[in-house]
Amino acid sequence: MPDISEFMTAEHRECDRLFAEAEAAVAAGDWTEATARFTAFADLTLLHLRREEEVLFPEFEARTGMTDGPTKVMRMEHDQMRTLLEAMRRALADHDADAFLGDAETFMILTQQHDMKEEQVLYPMSDQALSDDGASVLGRMKEV
Repeated sequence: MPDISEFMTAEHRECDRLFAEAEAAVAAGDWTEATARFTAFADLTLLHLRREEEVLFPEFEARTGMTDGPTKVMRMEHDQMRTLLEAMRRALADHDADAFLGDAETFMILTQQHDMKEEQVLYPMSDQALSDDGASVLGRMKEV
C-alpha cells in the first residue's frame, strides 16, 4: 500500500494532467472538451483538498500539536485555489478564453508552489508523524 506522500503526490500529478488537458482544449476553442476536462480536473482537485482538510490535516495537527504551522498555510492556499477554480468555471461558461487562461496561469503558479511545499515538507512530515497509523489515515482519506 502506498504511503501518504506517494498517494497524494500521484493525485497531484493526475490533477496536473487534467488541468493541462483543459487548458489545451480552451486554447483550441473546443468548449465541450474544455468543459469536460475542467470538470474532471476541478472535481478531483476539490476531492483532494477535502481529503487533506477533513482527514490528513486534523490527524497531523493532533499528532504534532502544530496548528499554526504548515496546515494553516495550506488551508489559506486552498481557499485561494477554490476562488480561482470558480473564476475559471465562470470564464469557461462564458467561453472567455482570455479570462480562463489568465486565471489558469495564476492557478498554475500557486499550485506548483503549493504542491512543492506539500510534497517536500508536509507529506514527509505526515508520513513520519502518522507512521503507526498511516494506512488507516490513508484509508479514511480514500473514503472522502
